[in-house]
Amino acid sequence: MRDIQLVWFKRDLRIRDHAALTAAAARGPVLCLYVYEPVLLQADDHDAIHLDFVNGCLHELSTSLRARGILLHRRTGDIVPVFEALRAEIAMLATPSRLETIWAHEETTGWTAYQRDRDVRRWCRERGVAFHELPQTGVVRRLASRDGWASAWEARMAARPLPTPPQIEGITLTETGTAFDSTALPPTAAVRQSLQLGGESAARDTLRSFLRERGVNYRVEMSSPVTSFDACSRLSAYMSVGAISVRTCEHSARARLVQLADALDAGEFVDLRWRNSIGSFRSRLRWHCHFMQKLEDQPRLEFETMCDAYVGLRNEQQVDAARLDAWIHGQTGYPLIDACMRAVRATGWLPFRMRAMVVSFASYHLWLHWRFTAPLLAQHFLDFEAGIHYSQFQMQSGVTGINAVRIYNPVKQAVEQDPDGRFIRTWVPELAAVPLESLAEPHRMPVMLQAMYGIQIGRDYPNPIVDNVTAMRAARDQVWAVRKAPGTRQAARRVYDKLGSRKEPFHQRDIR
Repeated sequence: MRDIQLVWFKRDLRIRDHAALTAAAARGPVLCLYVYEPVLLQADDHDAIHLDFVNGCLHELSTSLRARGILLHRRTGDIVPVFEALRAEIAMLATPSRLETIWAHEETTGWTAYQRDRDVRRWCRERGVAFHELPQTGVVRRLASRDGWASAWEARMAARPLPTPPQIEGITLTETGTAFDSTALPPTAAVRQSLQLGGESAARDTLRSFLRERGVNYRVEMSSPVTSFDACSRLSAYMSVGAISVRTCEHSARARLVQLADALDAGEFVDLRWRNSIGSFRSRLRWHCHFMQKLEDQPRLEFETMCDAYVGLRNEQQVDAARLDAWIHGQTGYPLIDACMRAVRATGWLPFRMRAMVVSFASYHLWLHWRFTAPLLAQHFLDFEAGIHYSQFQMQSGVTGINAVRIYNPVKQAVEQDPDGRFIRTWVPELAAVPLESLAEPHRMPVMLQAMYGIQIGRDYPNPIVDNVTAMRAARDQVWAVRKAPGTRQAARRVYDKLGSRKEPFHQRDIR
């Protein structure tokens, strides 16, 4: 009787540093599987761009596995029925075989996948199939306390990335009724040259170019929409589907620092900006896992407000559809907001500061509940990572109880982050002729000046959807009214104890 080891690929679409594949290959014949699950493909925060990116990763994964003597089987359908059918197919093989073990990586993602994994565990127990989930990030499952989490992260990252098994003994199933059916998938996205290409090789090339060339001034250039598209690592999309591991990124960054130090010791010229930039990059690798840990510890963060003192702050039952539509389509009358929203719809990416700004604007200026805005913007983030996304939306909405209230001024940000107007003029071409001194607030241009530059605000470009100063003041007053209310501090303390970073102690200022 052959004991078949099934490797269930999910958000780990690579062959390097793949604990599940390595463990399965050491045990016996391997069946590699990826399942297109309708319940995930139809989720509110999923879009065709995500499917296209995954397919790019799967194409390379399939090629890499085939080079090692094994096929990647693809299936469509709900996961438990797919496993049930595969179990039956394995039992029908000419050589007596059984599905002994399912190997997978731990996954921290949305509520639907969380429930899916519980169903798989239940099915495995009922069928006598072992199910091993192995860690692949710094997220710690069943974490008792955030105390000591940083040490656990360091220990995970200290281990060397796993090599790829050179050859893998695999099995091939015949094409049956459970075979891959591409017609069951949603339509793919229109081709966009501005989107990143999927695949493990692209991920590693992106890491290499960042650590060798593009990232030298990362620490300074990461925030501006003008410089960040090139200066940032651009690894987030690859990390979101596991085309490259966090540990691989961390070890590559460490190796680069050692190389730079050796070069400096040898008397070679070294641009000292690298040291701080790589340090900032490494801190964001930890930050990545820190926010995913929040969702791991509180899986309902996708739809429940983090700090219960803020429940009811905004209308969760009804949304101002006109405001929501203007925001997501970049028609708010605030040039930097609109440029960012149009850019992300075209490229699938924005730097962190600009993400925070557009979410802050939706939450404070437009007073929209994060449950309406979060899934909508997730559709346009190629690098959508539920653990980071929903935590950040709640943070930028001021409902975590433990983070400072940051209401970004879109006019001030336009002046500071796009000082020559290049980004705005690129993505809001109707403002291309507007002089720089009026670009952040074109509605303030006198009518005669508008005519001189061939634009009419209100016709060619919208007037501001809300008054900047009035909206900021109203939002601040409403949030602070809750922060000062009896019981808020105690509620915030409960959030900190469960989810807060331990870099700094909990102080009074944390709940202001």
